[in-house]
Amino acid sequence: MNIKDLYINFFTKKGHKQIPSAPVVPENDPSVLFNTAGMMPLIPYLMGQKHPYGTRLCDYQKCIRLTDLDSVGDKTHHTFFEMLGNWSLGDYFKEEAISWSFEFLTQELNIPVERLAVTVFAGNDNIPFDEVSYNKWISLGINPQRIAKTVDDNFWIAGDTGPCGPDSEMFYFRSEDAIPDEFDPDDNRWVEIWNDVFMQYEKKSDGTFVELPKKNVDTGMGVERITSVLEGKLDNYESSIWQNVIAKICELSKKEYVGEYQKSMRIIADHIRTAVFILADPAGIKPSNTDQGYILRRLIRRAIRHARILGIDSNSSWECEIAQIILNQYDKYYVELKDNAEVVLKELAIEKVKFTRTLEKGLRKFSEFTKNGENITGEVAFHLFDTYGFPLELTKELASENNLSVDEEGYEKMFKEHQEKSRTASAGKFKGGLAGNSEVETKYHTATHLLNAALKIVVGPEVHQKGSNITDERMRFDFSCDHKLSDEELNQAETIVNNWIKEGLDVKCEQMPKEEAIKSGAECMFIEKYPDVVTVYSIGDISKELCGGPHVANTSVLGTFKIIKEESSSSGVRRIKAVLK
Repeated sequence: MNIKDLYINFFTKKGHKQIPSAPVVPENDPSVLFNTAGMMPLIPYLMGQKHPYGTRLCDYQKCIRLTDLDSVGDKTHHTFFEMLGNWSLGDYFKEEAISWSFEFLTQELNIPVERLAVTVFAGNDNIPFDEVSYNKWISLGINPQRIAKTVDDNFWIAGDTGPCGPDSEMFYFRSEDAIPDEFDPDDNRWVEIWNDVFMQYEKKSDGTFVELPKKNVDTGMGVERITSVLEGKLDNYESSIWQNVIAKICELSKKEYVGEYQKSMRIIADHIRTAVFILADPAGIKPSNTDQGYILRRLIRRAIRHARILGIDSNSSWECEIAQIILNQYDKYYVELKDNAEVVLKELAIEKVKFTRTLEKGLRKFSEFTKNGENITGEVAFHLFDTYGFPLELTKELASENNLSVDEEGYEKMFKEHQEKSRTASAGKFKGGLAGNSEVETKYHTATHLLNAALKIVVGPEVHQKGSNITDERMRFDFSCDHKLSDEELNQAETIVNNWIKEGLDVKCEQMPKEEAIKSGAECMFIEKYPDVVTVYSIGDISKELCGGPHVANTSVLGTFKIIKEESSSSGVRRIKAVLK
């Protein structure tokens, strides 16, 4: 049985309800481009909002994390990964969570106790030693010598303030060496496989900590890592998860998975898998030069360059052959892969053709610029991007391979209209953690519902939301539409929204079965991400949508709605940027 199935079966027997995996592109969370952890889609519920499935939840979540992108190509790093998680929202706490973690590892996965070790929070001036967790592990049979007490590595908090608490990490001894009697967390033969976070406190702005009235449990275990551990593989890419993909790359390149070829094979396997999941996501992301589309383009183009390094025929459909293996492997678990398979294969092929046409010329031009061993100026880096489609990261990678540097600051100055494209601009996008949900963001969230309803009147009922991004300064709303909106259409939509604001329409929140919600006319952007029981927000009789919130209680508090820009987002999708004054 697949480990995902084992995990879900185990926790449903413990009274948990399985919730659907959220899309990889988060809805209304400007802090990240992608869901980077299993807990991210549950942030509103960890903050106190009632979950329609109750207080015990479990799932497997699709995640994309780019902080270690430069490390992809080694044995263990991935941009896309699956995270197993179980949660208690004010229900059970440390003893049950630890007991079930131990039971799953030792009885379901049959891991010998002698290969396990754990860490617990040692305590500091503000928070006491986590004696409950320590004693629980001992009662389960973990030798005290295999329990390490740490401070920095065993306390979780998303930001400077807010929910926080100690955590307990589980480690597996992945080596043929004799297992040491005493556990040293810095010994890299011990590999972390699971983490139980106990949200026990709230840190106030004055630096003090208070006990939370409702304490939560948030756990996470990576599918790729636990699979390689169970299969005794030191190289994740030799595990069953990657077996068929790597075999296909070997077949296409006519090379074996050994030595110098391994890095390129790992990069191709990882990047194509991540691209498949981004392209299949209901958000409709396509390769582009901004936001998620830029990351997608960057991953595909890096895979193409490494395919060239391996000598794979660029005129073949190699990218689609690899993608099809991934689609077949995961579509049982993620319906969007089956529904959007055609889109995935089409967009991969289009991007390959676009980049392959200029790659050879761009590489020759790069060689010309660097033939005298000169570093890459910002002007050259921009030229490689503007003329040959080289993302800055590709230029940097090529430069690094030739022991050269790139003037990133100069590149940024020349390309300031795309401020979110570079690593510098992206860094703030990948912070993760709790979203703001400020009062202003709540207003903008409500305004997206009004705009969606207004566009259905102005443009037509076929308009549907395709995505949104909200900050304290503005809202951005993507919607399906086959033409550029005229000034008259924009003015009309803006007027309708402001009239609804002036009417002071009440916003009602209710929970109901998903099928009942859809039959009642409620709209949603990603139907498959919602559980069987859903939260529905209604604004007067003009808007009814499945949504996780938050929203204002009445539209009268929104102020004045003003559209500041309308533009193309991607094929068949338009984008409106607006502010509330």
